[in-house]
Amino acid sequence: MTNFRVPGKGRVDQRRPVTFSFDDKEFTAAKGDTVASALLANGVHLMGRSFKYHRPRGPVAAGSEEPNALIGTRRGKGQFEPNTRATVQEVYKGLAATSQNKFPNLKFDIGEINDKAYMLLSAGFYYKTFMWPRSFWDKVYEPFIRAAAGLGVSPTEEDPDHYASRYLHTDVLVVGAGPAGLAAARSAAEAGLRVTLVDENSEAGGTLLSEPQALIEGAPAWDWLAAELAALTDLGVKIMTRTTAIGYYHQNMVGLCEKLTDYVATPEANIPRERMWRVRAGQVILAQGALEKPLVFDGNDRPGVMLAGSAQTYLNRYGVRVGDRAVVVTSHDSAYHAAFDLVESGTAIRAIVDTRAMPPEDLVSQARIRSILVLTGHTVTGTSGRLRVKSVRVNPVRDGWVGEARELLCDCVLMSGGWTPSLHLFSHTKGSLKWDAEQQTFLPDRMTEACLIAGAGRGLWGIEAALTDGAEMGAVAARELGKPIEAKRLTVEQDRTGTGESNTELPSDLSQGKARAFVDYQNDVTAKDLRLAVREGMRSIEHVKRYTTNGMATDQGKMSNINGLNIASDALGKPQPQVGLTTFRPPYTPTSFGAFAGYHRGDHFEATRKTPIDIWAEENGAAFEPVSQWRRAWYFPRAGETMDAAVQRECKATRESVGMFDASTLGKIEVTGPDAVEFMNRMYTNPWTKLQPGRARYGLLLGDDGFIRDDGVIGRLSQDRFHVTTTTGGAARVLNMMEDYLQTEWPDLKVWLTSTTEQWATIALNGPNARKVIEPFVEGLDISAEAFPHMSVAECTVAGFPARLFRISFTGELGFEINVPARHGLELWETLYAAGRPYDLCTYGTETMHVLRAEKGYIIVGQDTDGTVTPFDAGIGWAVGKAKPDFVGMRALKRPDLVADGRKQLVGLLTEDSTTKLEEGAQIVLDPAQPVPMKMVGHVTSSYHSVAAGRPIAMALIAGGHGRMGETVHIPMPDGVIRATVTSPVFYDPEGARLAI
Repeated sequence: MTNFRVPGKGRVDQRRPVTFSFDDKEFTAAKGDTVASALLANGVHLMGRSFKYHRPRGPVAAGSEEPNALIGTRRGKGQFEPNTRATVQEVYKGLAATSQNKFPNLKFDIGEINDKAYMLLSAGFYYKTFMWPRSFWDKVYEPFIRAAAGLGVSPTEEDPDHYASRYLHTDVLVVGAGPAGLAAARSAAEAGLRVTLVDENSEAGGTLLSEPQALIEGAPAWDWLAAELAALTDLGVKIMTRTTAIGYYHQNMVGLCEKLTDYVATPEANIPRERMWRVRAGQVILAQGALEKPLVFDGNDRPGVMLAGSAQTYLNRYGVRVGDRAVVVTSHDSAYHAAFDLVESGTAIRAIVDTRAMPPEDLVSQARIRSILVLTGHTVTGTSGRLRVKSVRVNPVRDGWVGEARELLCDCVLMSGGWTPSLHLFSHTKGSLKWDAEQQTFLPDRMTEACLIAGAGRGLWGIEAALTDGAEMGAVAARELGKPIEAKRLTVEQDRTGTGESNTELPSDLSQGKARAFVDYQNDVTAKDLRLAVREGMRSIEHVKRYTTNGMATDQGKMSNINGLNIASDALGKPQPQVGLTTFRPPYTPTSFGAFAGYHRGDHFEATRKTPIDIWAEENGAAFEPVSQWRRAWYFPRAGETMDAAVQRECKATRESVGMFDASTLGKIEVTGPDAVEFMNRMYTNPWTKLQPGRARYGLLLGDDGFIRDDGVIGRLSQDRFHVTTTTGGAARVLNMMEDYLQTEWPDLKVWLTSTTEQWATIALNGPNARKVIEPFVEGLDISAEAFPHMSVAECTVAGFPARLFRISFTGELGFEINVPARHGLELWETLYAAGRPYDLCTYGTETMHVLRAEKGYIIVGQDTDGTVTPFDAGIGWAVGKAKPDFVGMRALKRPDLVADGRKQLVGLLTEDSTTKLEEGAQIVLDPAQPVPMKMVGHVTSSYHSVAAGRPIAMALIAGGHGRMGETVHIPMPDGVIRATVTSPVFYDPEGARLAI
């Protein structure tokens, strides 16, 4: 250990050394250290480089708000993570940490040339610099921007860790385990409530961990903390450390990310690295405390310049002095206490530079007792040093006048501009904020959730205030949940958090033209950049943010937003409330993709839905494809067959005899109620009033914009009941759309909607022998052509199972769709398969289904439509009820642009050589000789080899297609231009004679 480690100081275990490496150099830490505290203990302040200027940077904070000390960490193969905050990454044996954003090394980085050219890289330079010459964009500008963008290096190996997620329901969730959070948790728990207390740090305590001198109820803070945590455990409080509340959502749901193995060298098998918790709480108490504000002065970003409160944390929690000679610059009382702690541990305080003319006399007296020079009415106007601060320049300031400078030698500068309540989670709820003129900060105002805020989070400073307020908020939460309790007041001695002015920008950049005072450390945004943005027309704080990138670093403005607001406010000449804050969005701190994904990776990335018949298809050699989370049989290859050969065989067998298809994935919705027919009339383009029970009709659903959303066959089972089918991928979407209209537009209708997609197994039999296969199993129903014509539906019994039998077809052949309860689907399938053997029954998959329907010109929504196709474009205008007074999308169909000439319309295509199969998605032009870029008039939507047509066929959307029958169009491809003739999209049995047999 070096002399920066204070023996016996802090909460780390100095008797248990831990080795780790940083940039391939080995260091020794103490058990409980973070990477930042361990490096500081070894005298290392340089830990990274800034994004734009590649300036040397060291830690400025000690917690999750850190913007500078970002590192890459590696534990094993594949376990690499960039942009880890060194201030929160706990050290463990074998940890390999690396600095970022430098080349070839951290001390000598050629990217630092940007710092020399900073005058050319001011705010918004990218909006101005890369506009001319235009020809430079592809070869110069874009490659340069791509190479320079980003912090750290993205992992290239597969992540071997796994992640988990859980749900938790609790009466009270307390976020933040500092004094206010501890008191709130105890108060609520004593009322008999279920309480969960979470904190992002490795141990609970908050500011108590940094202020061991405080006496609570006569006991030292750390002793009181240990007793309090034991008491909370006895009360049944669930205490979760290393757990960050990353987002606060509607209906009191809070997202938590818990780290489980990031601090362990060799985690136990099957222990996830992180766990995402979705917590529903009756009451949420936010006790997140406050964040210390940096001061804005020339050179305030050099390694060794850090927050005074953070230096106090490094000393009292980690037992580390941040330097030998310190200068403290402050506008707040709290920095004095940090100075006192440091000087008592062996750090020489060269001076306390207080921007206030008259700080509290008792603090000044205590400083003099410790032989600390106090310079009131002074400020720091600059620093010197390359890889570490070496000195500060101090000037007296009064009423805008800056006096003669003096230089103070030092190896660290501790600054404090006061404290800002942590309002991020509260702001996630869209709760409103109010400006507190006295404290010069925003405080929470109107609540939108069952939320309470305790302690410094609402502007109450000091341990005593935090404990008292936390206990009160716990009691309020209990009363809100029906558990009356009286709040307790605790007595605290040595309550050391004081007050102060909120001077943000010290006058360094006003006195020197080349001064650079940084506001956003990571993105290198200076006070001048913010003022430049205002001069160049940015009036909204949101525009200023995006123009300068202030607040867009990984700390999401925790260190820079308030300072940026104050400077922009001054530049605009408006008070802060009129300028406002930028929007806080989740997550509160950077969160790994793995934590969000949880179990959803690999085979668990999506739920794989399987039909009751899936197991038969697998046993019989089916190839599968995913369709909207369903695993569907794609085709059934025989030995040695290619996909094309198998599909052609299945098509031929179905057309010549009979084919069987698993259609269970079709969406199914039961629409019932006295007003069911009226509801159907309003939702679908077709008329439904005159459709008799026992009959079915093709239904077409549009959006408000008049474009096709979904389609399907709909059977009327009785006067007040419809069996609605949808596309496989549209089931949930259609149900949501129906519910939306029913609940918001037509709440007067007595209609009930029920999703029955998985209730019914659906088997489709198609082909000239389909009736012969099914007829022996149908009980109590005549299914002859005369008694049960095309587009009929009936409830009956099939093979002993209750069934809904449709006579419909998506192939153009005689067809039946049998719906039976899902539990009987497999047995019915096997029964029909056995019965079909005398007729050479062929099972077919989705690819054959696509070919058969395309031969008949039947569309598939989402393939032959693209969200901009109307019924008339698709050639199915006959499905639009001409006499209907209204339906969803009716008014949109009358828009001039939807009836204008030249719209893309669905047509068929036949290649001139009769052998070439077009590629789906291929673009279509009228003149292949035109220069590139060519004018595209459409694209191929479907393309297949057709056995029935004896050649390849295709469907396409072409501008004015219905008026181009017989014309030749051209499809440019890499190997040449293909010529094709525009035809009708119906390639087989255009009269529909085969449906009637």
